[in-house]
Amino acid sequence: MQRKPLILVSLLLAAFAINLDTTIVNVALPSVVRQLHASNAQLQWVVDAFNLLFAASVLAFGSLSDRFGRKGMLLAGLSVFGVASLAGGLMGSPGQLIVARAVMGAGAAMVFPSTLSMLTNVFTERSERARAIGLWGAITGAAIALGPIVGGWLLQAFDWRSIFFAMAPIAAVAGLMTARYVPTSRDTDAPRTDRMGFALSIATIALLVYTIIEAPTYGWGSIRTLGGFALTAVLVAAFVAWERRTDEPMLDVDLFRNPRFTAASGSVAISFFALSGFIFLVTQYFQFLKGYAPLSTGVRLLPVASLVAISSILGTKLAVRFGTKLVVASGLLLMAGFFLWVTSASVATGYGTIAAQMVVLGTGMGLTSAPATEAIMGVVPKAKAGVGSAVNDTTRLLGGTLGVAVIGSVYASLYASGLARALPAGLPATLTRTAHGSLGAALTVSDRLTRAGHTELATIVHNAASAAFFHGFHTADVVAAGVAAAGALMALVLLPAHPTPSRTSERPAIASASPAVTSN
Repeated sequence: MQRKPLILVSLLLAAFAINLDTTIVNVALPSVVRQLHASNAQLQWVVDAFNLLFAASVLAFGSLSDRFGRKGMLLAGLSVFGVASLAGGLMGSPGQLIVARAVMGAGAAMVFPSTLSMLTNVFTERSERARAIGLWGAITGAAIALGPIVGGWLLQAFDWRSIFFAMAPIAAVAGLMTARYVPTSRDTDAPRTDRMGFALSIATIALLVYTIIEAPTYGWGSIRTLGGFALTAVLVAAFVAWERRTDEPMLDVDLFRNPRFTAASGSVAISFFALSGFIFLVTQYFQFLKGYAPLSTGVRLLPVASLVAISSILGTKLAVRFGTKLVVASGLLLMAGFFLWVTSASVATGYGTIAAQMVVLGTGMGLTSAPATEAIMGVVPKAKAGVGSAVNDTTRLLGGTLGVAVIGSVYASLYASGLARALPAGLPATLTRTAHGSLGAALTVSDRLTRAGHTELATIVHNAASAAFFHGFHTADVVAAGVAAAGALMALVLLPAHPTPSRTSERPAIASASPAVTSN
């Protein structure tokens, strides 16, 4: 195809828009509090409503794209995402903004699996496909890390609404390029719609993600949380039983018996677990303890974004040459090493050291996620590329959600206990309660004491908050290092080096051999 570069750019731009939105909104949260008077719970759901709808519906939309056409699903998703983003910037209350974010998440679920599945149907030879997936991985990983930079710049130049308005033209350009250059593709032998499978998959993933999101609030050992996980397990069992029983399942659950598919999916989840947990904590470290402004914080994450992009492209090439097992395991070991290195961080740590640490993280992330994604798509038959891509996307979302929830919970519990031991007994109860809310709240208390003339007490509170932060931060890093190391061991044991020829040689399910536009 002479238009392959334009097809690639079109699909990468769509993927970029979706992944940029997963982190760009975070820097706007303080402004949303000031202008819309959002509560902490509402603020959490401005972020989580997007993730919940994205994760819950991505598997169903991926399967539907195989049946009805991936190009049509991609264009519909970009339209939903763009209009909802534009509407989000016009909202006047936290509740309205949460609804807009939920609709954006549904649009993202329509878009994201279609980008990867169409890439694998256009780029069919393994080295060519690996190169395209490497670029896809580079764009998606870099977009997540670039979100705070773009958001910080928009906030500095305009206000929080600009973050939502800015996504609409990106979606529009991606839609126009897709309509012009991208050929349609679908499963020409698609079975009838598996309605029960759709319902069970949406309910299962929605409940799991919701339980993970709420677990830090209610406690990981609470009846509510344990009940949520137990009911999720029941729904998983029901989904598997139904998919095995029905003649035309939406997902071939036997794919998970293939160690290349299962181990690669686990590796993707672990890499995003680590990256999301790190970004969650390091933004607090940069802004509260290093004193960087939002835009400056985003810019200082560039080493991660740059190395994710470079190593994603390099990683897929190395996987073709040396085997996926070695490359993915090496990437996870680098991530484990990064987290162990970060346990030495303190307020006095220079940015040069921090940048070097982020180079290690970005390299490990790229060497893990892109080759693992290529392995997943190499196992899935081309006709089922939509649902295969959706499985890959689901593991990313679950890994990222777990990363923030688990690493955030470890940090928060240790921060609270460390602060309780270090705060002076004479501090007023109201200020003590405020300081326990977060690191930012504790530093605000310190500033208030300084302005009131209690300089010595302010210094004690500041030092106590800093020590409590690093106590939680370092322990959370050890947890993340352990998870990454366990993932490396899993990859070495379970992940085959190369795909079997039978899977990768399947005929691509392109509905039209011509790159010209065809209708869905």
